[in-house]
Amino acid sequence: MTISPSSIEQVIPGQGAMAQPSATPGRTKRRRLRFVANAKAATGLAILGIYCLFAVIGPWVAPYDPDARSGDVLQAPSASHWFGTTHLGQDIFSQILVGARSVMVVGLLAGVLATILSILIGVTAGYLGGVTDEGLSAMSNVFLVIPALPLIIIVTSIVEQASDTLVALIIGLTSWAWGARVLRAQTLSLRRRDYVEAARATGERTWRIILFEILPNLTAIIASGFVGTVIFAVMSEITLAFIGISSISSWNWGTILFWAQGQQALAQGAWWWFVPAGLAIAVLGTALALINFGIDEFVSPRLRTGGRTRIRTADGRTVRMRVGFTPVLAPKPAVPAPREAAPRVDGAR
Repeated sequence: MTISPSSIEQVIPGQGAMAQPSATPGRTKRRRLRFVANAKAATGLAILGIYCLFAVIGPWVAPYDPDARSGDVLQAPSASHWFGTTHLGQDIFSQILVGARSVMVVGLLAGVLATILSILIGVTAGYLGGVTDEGLSAMSNVFLVIPALPLIIIVTSIVEQASDTLVALIIGLTSWAWGARVLRAQTLSLRRRDYVEAARATGERTWRIILFEILPNLTAIIASGFVGTVIFAVMSEITLAFIGISSISSWNWGTILFWAQGQQALAQGAWWWFVPAGLAIAVLGTALALINFGIDEFVSPRLRTGGRTRIRTADGRTVRMRVGFTPVLAPKPAVPAPREAAPRVDGAR
């Protein structure tokens, strides 16, 4: 379809027509809070905040000692035991609350460590270039092929009591390479932009250009890499506990699944032994995925509009813009001039 450029008027749902952007304080504030206002990001942050709260206060608010045994053996969920009990009468709800701290500590610590290393190595290599870029890129390629889980298995087999901090350090030290490669590629694209060249021409220091000119434009990529590393670290910690590699004396959700699988909970019909832990893992993964989706929509305007952008044609019709749909703008057709009457010839009928 062809649309006259003089008749195009962008319409934003809930805001009406918009001819020119307005720099009002209210709109500036909404732009700053656009990420938090995103429904997916807000939901993910709220769920993640609840998990962090449970990780802090879980051992204090747990109704029972997770190691305490009782006579209520394999009891279904009830008022006294919300998530039921194990084959030794241990309260599963208390085990999940106490185990949240281990999972969150490993995930967040590994994510922070991997993100810091990826920023330092990736941005430095992309901005400086030359021999520095080649050396740091070679180191990134080496760490890119180091498997984290086998390395953790080897270390935990050597160390008798492998703490959560040690596991988080190993995951963080082996998970930064991919993020560093992505940040290097983006930094190579940004280093020759006009505003970076202007800052360099005015004599700005290198660290100041990187900190105030380049890093703000990499915020979304950094946040997305952090979320991905946290997901990987959480799943690695739970996997190691489930297969019995890490210490089974400290509680986390993988330890609960380890004992449930070892005692044939499914065969005994004790679904409450493994379902709550599985749901806790699934909800945490969903929250982190929602945060990642919110970051993508915050960065990409096309994802943020989600096909809600509309244009209005000259005849008053409203056309909904879709992803991959590009209107063909054509000039308004000129009105043809009226024809002059042909001269009348005398004697003609």
